[in-house]
Amino acid sequence: MAPLPVPGRIGVKARVAVLISGAGTNMAALLYAAKAADCPYELVLVASNNPDAAGLVLAKAEGIATWARTHKGMDRDAFDALVDEQLRAAGADYVALAGYMRILSDDFVARWAGRMLNIHPSLLPKYKGLNTHQQAIDAGDAYGGCSIHVVTPALDDGPVLAQTPVAIARGDTAESLARRVQFAEHQLYPATLAAFVSRERSPDWLLGRVRELAMALPEADEVSSHGMPCFGIVKGKKFAYFTHDHHRDGKTALLVKISGADEQAQLIELDEARYYRPAYFGDGWIGIRLDLGDTDWDATGEWLRKSWLAIAPKKLAGLMAVAEDF
Repeated sequence: MAPLPVPGRIGVKARVAVLISGAGTNMAALLYAAKAADCPYELVLVASNNPDAAGLVLAKAEGIATWARTHKGMDRDAFDALVDEQLRAAGADYVALAGYMRILSDDFVARWAGRMLNIHPSLLPKYKGLNTHQQAIDAGDAYGGCSIHVVTPALDDGPVLAQTPVAIARGDTAESLARRVQFAEHQLYPATLAAFVSRERSPDWLLGRVRELAMALPEADEVSSHGMPCFGIVKGKKFAYFTHDHHRDGKTALLVKISGADEQAQLIELDEARYYRPAYFGDGWIGIRLDLGDTDWDATGEWLRKSWLAIAPKKLAGLMAVAEDF
């Protein structure tokens, strides 16, 4: 049986479900951006807590699956469980909130942690909640705007991924400002979502994750060697290298120490798409590709730990072993 497509792998589009409550103009912006051949995501479902939401009509006309049910008369957790069931049945990898006027249950947010974005009409952390444009005007702000953030249990409080400031003109009302902010929203959301679902192939993002894991090891430091970021023990040997298109090989990968040629050959035979013999490093190293889009970061952390142990002084390695026993 052929392996299932993995979202984020080269050539595989991420599957996005959009939740709306009304006109769905931001949903439409996401939908039409997804029609571009190089867009890294596709819409697989538009769902709503309002069966009369106008955005559902557009989604249906464009051939996107839809689902709607009123939340009235239902417990919040029970309704969110119904929505979650629909998202999973559609095979969604990510969720985009686009004018979804519901406070989500903590359980629902936990199920989609790190995979759900929201667009908010203010420059967060300013003006969470409703009436954001009037609040900005009343405060005498020079700018209103919009923000895209990762959804967390606290309202409008997750990490902000991107923002667009929109000037507040003389005589602006909440309505006139809202119209201009909406133009900004339609530009910002598709681009931010595309970058978000593609981040696991972004060299900068991948290096950040490797750096976080490597620098958590005792006495680790980072320098540049052979044109690559590398990690070692302070005043000691190197235990990992991060490589991106080194010698024009087209790979973004982590190089770590291994026991020798036998282990290297076994790993390459196990998964030749992921593991490779890095040029100029010999049999004592293995290259692990990070740009396939489905990196197991727990396993990557373990590779770094083992590589660190391979070069760590005995006293330092012993201290680490003692710490892990507690």
